[in-house]
Amino acid sequence: MSDLTHFDEAGRPHMVDVSAKPVTLRQACARGRVRMERATLDHVLGGAAKGDVIGIATLAGIMAAKRTGELIPLCHPLGLDAVEVSIAPDHDLPGLAVSATTRTRGPTGVEMEAMTAVSVACLTIYDMLKAIDRAMTIEAVELLSKSGGSSGEWRRAE
Repeated sequence: MSDLTHFDEAGRPHMVDVSAKPVTLRQACARGRVRMERATLDHVLGGAAKGDVIGIATLAGIMAAKRTGELIPLCHPLGLDAVEVSIAPDHDLPGLAVSATTRTRGPTGVEMEAMTAVSVACLTIYDMLKAIDRAMTIEAVELLSKSGGSSGEWRRAE
């Protein structure tokens, strides 16, 4: 278990000590998607009865990123400098493509914040549309890139 940083030498969970790590600009980008019936997508784009699905899901993603340290047991609570959530129709899916970018200056990364933003935005979309399409699926929530810190830059191979 020595490669897993959230466990100590005895295998007990612990919060990683980042107090000696340098403060650097850190950024992470993540994405996901909600696949739905074409009629559901048309309903969203035409104005769903519950209101602005995309706007509300965007806000939910931003709020979730700011609360990641409360949701994921061993994540550090971070002061985020920026959270950007984007939701766009994908007619080929059909559905909605969700992306998030998070930034901070700190001693630890913001990957979990970006992935939490995407996940909660997708869940909010599902919640708001489940009355007309319970068969929707949340798919491919993944980290696209991260930068900053001693591990440097990482990008998902396409």
